Amino acid sequence: MKNPIARYLMCAYAYYVEDDALIEDAEFDQLAKDILEDYDNIEHPHKPLVTRADLHAGTYLGEYPNIVRGAVKNYRETNK
Repeated sequence: MKNPIARYLMCAYAYYVEDDALIEDAEFDQLAKDILEDYDNIEHPHKPLVTRADLHAGTYLGEYPNIVRGAVKNYRETNK
């Protein structure tokens, strides 16, 4: 989970969809703040999905690309 956008989407999916967080709430909140602070410099194909409003709210209720679902599954299998 190197790119912060990928990490944000993966962590949001794990928390909101699977109800099984990958990271603590405080770490997720900090991740949102960090992304917001550097938003203009971050590049990722899914960046348009994560809006500044999402980051200010510290949440994500949008659609998750299939690659995010697969990445969370893979992350869980690799980090047992």
